[in-house]
Amino acid sequence: MTEAIFEFLSKIGFHHPVHPALTHIPMGMVMGAVIFRMVSFIPSLRFLARTGYHCIVLGLLGVFPTVFAGYLDWQHSFGGEWEFLIILKMVLATLFTALLAVILYMDDPEIPKFDRVTLFYFLAVLLAMGLGFSGGELRYPSMPV
Repeated sequence: MTEAIFEFLSKIGFHHPVHPALTHIPMGMVMGAVIFRMVSFIPSLRFLARTGYHCIVLGLLGVFPTVFAGYLDWQHSFGGEWEFLIILKMVLATLFTALLAVILYMDDPEIPKFDRVTLFYFLAVLLAMGLGFSGGELRYPSMPV
């Protein structure tokens, strides 16, 4: 199935990995969620907590096609070979997805508080950074200086 998808993409002129383009949805939404969450602590801007919450919703929805595309790229580009960075990405992606689900369950965007949920927002950004870094290392390994 994987090769059929990449053959089709090649026929229409798309010769790139699919996963990197999709990563911007969950990563960007989580980063935006933190910004909206922090701004919502200004009394006149409390309503922006709801926007941050909606960013978490969209980020969580974006995780699934992103993970699927990552799986396809892993099979196509790396032959499904298990290596440390792949395992790390799988662990971080699982934690990231679970944390977004926990935020959705626990957060009350109508009454934003600087509490444990706010800490979870920041933790989600750290997980996103770890995912991005490990993905970058897979595609563009560090070169000695």
